[in-house]
Amino acid sequence: MEISTYTIRKKFLLPLGLVVLLSFILLISAIYLHLPLAKILILVVFLLPVSIIFIESSLRKIHITEDSVEIKKLFRSKRLSYTELTEIDTIQVRKRVFVSLSSENDFIILSNSYERFGELLKQLVSAAPAMVVSDQIRQLAEDPPRKCSDIFSAWLAVVVLTLIIFVQLRGAF
Repeated sequence: MEISTYTIRKKFLLPLGLVVLLSFILLISAIYLHLPLAKILILVVFLLPVSIIFIESSLRKIHITEDSVEIKKLFRSKRLSYTELTEIDTIQVRKRVFVSLSSENDFIILSNSYERFGELLKQLVSAAPAMVVSDQIRQLAEDPPRKCSDIFSAWLAVVVLTLIIFVQLRGAF
């Protein structure tokens, strides 16, 4: 088996990146227009976590190999061998799915924010020992839910930020 790599869906990263870019534009325009310091601080407080989420999501990767699962995040990575797994289970809230891979000393939590999530689950089910895979995981691998509310929310934020920038700059020029 070759190494399979899974990343966060590009359909989510694109609008999230635009939110970061538009937030920077809004911040620069607020500074240029000499808006009150409180508005500038609110923008900075909004921009920091959004930027961190974007960077973290862009760099997040899951590598599935013959003998292990490895997740790489910003400044850290975690690896679990299939032989040390004690349970693979799931929690589903509407269309949002979280899969936990547990061992005696560690765990990894995956969500259906990854591209090709169904394929990822099928690889886990086939590579992991049968006794640690729950029936729910097997069912999810056959029919994974399609989640798009986060994508919709990110595009909505793009539209709102674009409107705010337009209104803010309309009187400046």
